[in-house]
Amino acid sequence: MYNSKITGLGYYVPKNVVTNDDLSKVIETNDAWIQERTGIQERRHVIKGDGDTTTSMGVKAAKIAIERSGLHKDDIDFIVFATLSPDYYFPGPGVLVQRDLDIKTIGALDIRNQCSGFVYGISVADQYIKSGMYKNVLVIGSELHSHGLDMTTRGRGVSVIFGDGAGAAVLSREEDNTKGILSTHLHSEGQHAEELSLIAPGMGKRWVTDIIADNDPNDESYFPYMNGQFVFKNAVVRFSEVIMEGLGANNLTPANINMLVPHQANLRISQFIQKKFGLQDDQVFNNIMKYGNTTAASIPIALTEAWEQGKIKEGDLVVLAAFGSGFTWGSVIIKW
Repeated sequence: MYNSKITGLGYYVPKNVVTNDDLSKVIETNDAWIQERTGIQERRHVIKGDGDTTTSMGVKAAKIAIERSGLHKDDIDFIVFATLSPDYYFPGPGVLVQRDLDIKTIGALDIRNQCSGFVYGISVADQYIKSGMYKNVLVIGSELHSHGLDMTTRGRGVSVIFGDGAGAAVLSREEDNTKGILSTHLHSEGQHAEELSLIAPGMGKRWVTDIIADNDPNDESYFPYMNGQFVFKNAVVRFSEVIMEGLGANNLTPANINMLVPHQANLRISQFIQKKFGLQDDQVFNNIMKYGNTTAASIPIALTEAWEQGKIKEGDLVVLAAFGSGFTWGSVIIKW
């Protein structure tokens, strides 16, 4: 059986920086309130009409990752695209990436696991490579949240958190089974699905004809909903569990971790996990302060930045962990 390793990383974020002070001009909030609860100072939002979409941002990140992998685009055998904010209801963005990168007619898979999407995508790619089915798989996490947020005081509990951006990784076959992706671990708990959700548009809510006829501006089901305290309490438990599960599966302990890259949901969650595992500041990478929560894009953006800054070196034990809507959660254990 083969192993898979990350051979290329890339990310893209819009140029438009939106600070907490900027938000306070349209929402009843302030910088201190946002930072105290989330650690976020600013985020990136797409400017309407500038051409950035979930797919196009993913393509930009993918081009960087492919170039850094040393591969040609036609060496890519399969595409995995994770997002909760696709360009279209259907088709998904995976096929649009295949088109826009002008890659041969390979398969493309869309993953709808929200904040855990990139971790799930890495796991899927890893299994395809381990089985020998594919040699090089492109995994993308990309989100365009800003177009769908309730940018009023009513929605401030959610809208101040999220930002736009994309990250990508190329996974390639590795003959040495002591390097690369050592294991992945995935979980879900659907009984809490509505605690972090966007109910509409969805075929389970109402007939489309009824939605058009009602045209109700007070229908909040079109905006994301989050039971913040409930999500936080579950996140800190599941983060810890799934990290320990991954370490245990490889006969490792928290003392072996060189770099933990958590999903950038809330700086307070990362700090809680860091303290629980006794990790130093240089063993945990956070960039939520700059980008907010970019959901499926958050781990690949953070992983790319950590690598670019020389914080991840060959031989390091790198742990990725995520928790989010679904509820879903997972971890990836990597020997770099």
